[in-house]
Amino acid sequence: MRVSPRVVVLDYGSGNLRSACRALETTGAEVTLTADIAVAEAADGLVVPGVGAYASCMAGLRGIGGDEVVRARAAAGRPVLGICVGFQVLFDEGHEHGVRTAGCGVLPGMVERLTARRLPHMGWNTVAPPADSVLFDRVAQQWFYFVHSYGVHAPAGTDGRVAATWTEHEDDRFVAAVEQGCVSGTQFHPEKSGRAGLALLGNWVGSLQR
Repeated sequence: MRVSPRVVVLDYGSGNLRSACRALETTGAEVTLTADIAVAEAADGLVVPGVGAYASCMAGLRGIGGDEVVRARAAAGRPVLGICVGFQVLFDEGHEHGVRTAGCGVLPGMVERLTARRLPHMGWNTVAPPADSVLFDRVAQQWFYFVHSYGVHAPAGTDGRVAATWTEHEDDRFVAAVEQGCVSGTQFHPEKSGRAGLALLGNWVGSLQR
């Protein structure tokens, strides 16, 4: 009998929690929404959502010890998926409203304000994933829903450790998603991105069973 992967959506006071849970449930995962760090540590996959300001998200994450769990899982090769600001806080640091905030540091790079004239970058956009992407494998229609004014222009680790998926808003090119070993993340909201988003989440949940 095939056992459903156990996925925890981390509740640290930020993010579209219910919509993320519902979307993950459609993939066949056993989904738990919790702030319990022990449960998050034991899950097959951990999802870190997030909306709002980088600094406030990191404060909420630190408040429940979520940053330590993210680092421990990354070090142990246990899957983590960040969404929107939950993706951003996986990086080394964020520069927002003149404030520099240290992130979880499991992805190399800096989050900064986008340079496009019209912000926020809000709505549907296409992406360009690498050929060997696990997240985007067989995702036919790659339109995804974005809502943000900050992002990563150049992830470090250009030695090939980081597999980046790119997008553009006006003439501003930035990272739409990252895959580095057990750590993945999307700047867009897969739970709001229709069939393509569900297919992507299905790929991630499927990878937990390998």
